Amino acid sequence: MGFLRFMRRHNYPFKNKTGNQAHLLRCMQSRGFSKNEVVDGNNAVLPVLIIGAGPVGLVLSILLTKLGIKCAVLERNKTFSKHPQAHFINNRSMEIFRKIDGLAEEIQRSQPPIDLWRKFIYCTSLSGSVLGSVDHIQPQDLEHVVSPVSVAHFSQYKLAMLLQKQLENLGFKICAAESSEGHEHFCEKKIMMGHECVSIDASNSDFLTITASTIDKGRRVEWNINCNILIGADGAGSTVRKLVGVEMRGEKDLQKLVSVHFFSKGLGQFLLQENPGMLFFIFNTEAIGVLVAHDLRQGEFVLQIPFYPPQQTIQDFSPKACEKLIIKLIGRKFGDIDVIDIKPWIMHAEVAERLTCCGNRILLAGDAAHRFPPAGGFGMNTGIQDAHNLSWKIASVMKGIAPFSMLNTYDIERRPKVALDGIFALGRAQLSKSLLNESNPLGSSRLAKLRHIFEEGKSLQLQFPAEDLGFRYLQGALVPESNDIDIPAEVPTGRRRDYVPSASPGSRLPHMFVRLNRLTEEIVSTLDLVSGDKVEFVLIIAPLEESYHLAREAFKVAEKFQVSLKVCVLWPTDSVEELENGSKAALSPWKNYADVYEIKRSRISNWWDMCKMTNRGAILVRPDEHIAWRTTSELAGDPRLEMQRVFSAILGVN
Repeated sequence: MGFLRFMRRHNYPFKNKTGNQAHLLRCMQSRGFSKNEVVDGNNAVLPVLIIGAGPVGLVLSILLTKLGIKCAVLERNKTFSKHPQAHFINNRSMEIFRKIDGLAEEIQRSQPPIDLWRKFIYCTSLSGSVLGSVDHIQPQDLEHVVSPVSVAHFSQYKLAMLLQKQLENLGFKICAAESSEGHEHFCEKKIMMGHECVSIDASNSDFLTITASTIDKGRRVEWNINCNILIGADGAGSTVRKLVGVEMRGEKDLQKLVSVHFFSKGLGQFLLQENPGMLFFIFNTEAIGVLVAHDLRQGEFVLQIPFYPPQQTIQDFSPKACEKLIIKLIGRKFGDIDVIDIKPWIMHAEVAERLTCCGNRILLAGDAAHRFPPAGGFGMNTGIQDAHNLSWKIASVMKGIAPFSMLNTYDIERRPKVALDGIFALGRAQLSKSLLNESNPLGSSRLAKLRHIFEEGKSLQLQFPAEDLGFRYLQGALVPESNDIDIPAEVPTGRRRDYVPSASPGSRLPHMFVRLNRLTEEIVSTLDLVSGDKVEFVLIIAPLEESYHLAREAFKVAEKFQVSLKVCVLWPTDSVEELENGSKAALSPWKNYADVYEIKRSRISNWWDMCKMTNRGAILVRPDEHIAWRTTSELAGDPRLEMQRVFSAILGVN
């Protein structure tokens, strides 16, 4: 393509800070590759290699595969973890899952009923005094006013199982560590278990060479994989991050805890009858901890206990010792307590100093890029949204639509610019200072502090709608508005704030239910107007002649940039049927358009009012459902020149 400029080369000398031998000799920024790029006719180059088969790596591999990009996954562990870990899936992640072949619906069917997990409960023991409780579900959360889907309570290992099933449906094979399949002729669509990334060689100008290590028939085997792009989604202790010498910035070692995974159907039945909830903050003179009820019906729990080395070691938390602690926190004995797993972990609040390196060929996602305290479930959810942001950009590069430099917008958009203190201050305070601290035993001062927390509405929150659905990119693969430079970064308070719909560039497209055909009952969200199966932009307009003219020019420009564009003509509820037939004539010869219709609802204003725009405006939406550009009213200048400027800015193409 004539408009792609490439071969801007620059070198980065990386030092290995971990003691392992890393071969990062030279990094280069280059052009996009076609899907079937091969080097020297023998060694096939995999477009994308993902390190880490946690939820982030699995979601990214699904999204890339749906966009037609070949990929494979390496996982250091021989088996998938059964430790529940994360359990709260927020609105934005559930919206992403709606685009993955029924995944959101399966999660909603499989999760416990909402009345069993909507509360946090503060008590002296599970059979003792209840000091307070907080209901985290409000009516609008279930009415789909701001989102077409509700939040979910679903254990991470169960989510991973559903993601594996999705990948198998897409043709992926899960290969055991002992299998030598793929060592000599590596191919895409595999999840290679028990394989560790041990070095990265970036000396070739066209691809990376990753050395993977595994144990095969009792001996260690190393083999090389060539790839265009490497994703480090390998968790908080990321090998990829260490190999490329990227540091973490923020607060380390906020608190050390032990996570105890256990089953007790007796305890589950007791809580179902007495006081069902999701989190139980328990503290008495003998023990303190936070009990997470992953599924009361199955009796599956995780207990988080503070851990104080060097006074304590992990050996102090044997299954028998943990069972005794559980009984102290419950306040009564249950004979069926079965301790499955005991894991120490450390709470951090850190973000990587950069998310891309080596000419944007190596990228970090999920816990490898940022480590959060558990308040609000931001850890796993943020990683899933990293994958969503990254997938369409990688696809744009690999399909030759955009240069590698476009991937720099991933770092610009996804690396937090506001200190982590704001959003997590309350969570840190409650988890590490007020609640889980053995030096502060239960007494009148603790009870007074708790009462004050409840009265002030400062209890630990589960949902953060303003941050979950309302987060906005101010720079990146978008066209900012002139007044955006004066917007101060809003520091979250740690309290629940309602989401206010916005159509400003960088915002998630506001949700509204619309009808696809006025003569049928098929109703979808405006978010469903964006395809999950191809790199396609969506231009939303009203049925006005000047807007049709803009759409025709946008089609011409998109064709020049070799990017797919769909036009959605949004008709008001009181539209006249004869006028609707005008879209076909107005947009001919282009056929990639849809007429959609507002649904009149008493609680929701019309679309353009909700977006704080006139119906003479237009909105361009990216493949990840974030707004790339808008005009709030009719364009004053040449529509074709404006669309050329817009697509050039988004794709990073001159």
